[in-house]
Amino acid sequence: MSLVGKNAPTFKSPAIINGKETSDFNFDDYLGKTEVVLFFYPKDFTFVCPTELFAFQNRLEKFEAKGVKVIAVSTDTAETHWAWLNTPKDQGGIKGVTYPIVADEAKTIAMKYGVLGGEYFYNEKDELDFEGAPIAFRGTFFIDKEGIVRHEYINFFPIGRNVEDTLRIVDAWHHFQEHGEVCPADWKEGEDAMKGSHEGVADYLSKH
Repeated sequence: MSLVGKNAPTFKSPAIINGKETSDFNFDDYLGKTEVVLFFYPKDFTFVCPTELFAFQNRLEKFEAKGVKVIAVSTDTAETHWAWLNTPKDQGGIKGVTYPIVADEAKTIAMKYGVLGGEYFYNEKDELDFEGAPIAFRGTFFIDKEGIVRHEYINFFPIGRNVEDTLRIVDAWHHFQEHGEVCPADWKEGEDAMKGSHEGVADYLSKH
């Protein structure tokens, strides 16, 4: 089920901070205090994933200027994250990425956010089994200052996400909050938005 309009699930897990420091990461340090773009990717040392992580890094100043923290998660270990972060880009690494990269080794964070590429079940022998891929889909979540998920989308493994559109989502939410106007299809910052019958949305959100 979608998490949009619901409280973002909290979690604690090891992470690499600033590209060089291992930390016990607690998402409660962010929830309710700042806006967050939380994104999941399948695996370290792959092909599409580094293009996405660098795409977020290349726009990190833009996100932070809008008051948004960027956090990445995959089901690899913190040790694998560390090795990947210490590998140069021209050798398939992500050296230079500075936002937190969380290690969801237990796969519980991916499960909470509905992005794990498979599921656990009990087979005919009443034994716990798993079907699918035990890694994360390419999930992206925008979480507001109250800790509410305001946007999510999930891509299958081969389909890289559009990071520029994630910035557009942030702009659209900020525009709505500031002006009470809703944003039509393909809206971009600086363009006209819409009032009319949708004005009641702001009042609804203020009560929920």
